[in-house]
Amino acid sequence: MIIPVRCFSCGKVVASDYRKFVSRITEVQESGKEVNASVISKTMDDLGIERYCCRRMIISHADLIDEVLPFS
Repeated sequence: MIIPVRCFSCGKVVASDYRKFVSRITEVQESGKEVNASVISKTMDDLGIERYCCRRMIISHADLIDEVLPFS
C-alpha cells in the first residue's frame, strides 16, 4: 500500500528513494527507451541502493494507495 519507511531487513531508509526511483524510471519510459533489468540496476546504483534487501523493498512495492483511498 504505502512504501515502508525503512527496509524490513537492514533498517535503511528507503521511502525517500522510492519517489526518486519512480520518477527516473518514468523519464526512461517517456523517452521511448525500454525499461529492462540493466536500466533498473543502473538507476538503483545511482541512487545508492546497493543492498539486495533494499532493492527488493523498492522493486516489489505495489502502489495501491490510490485504489484504497475512496473506501476510507
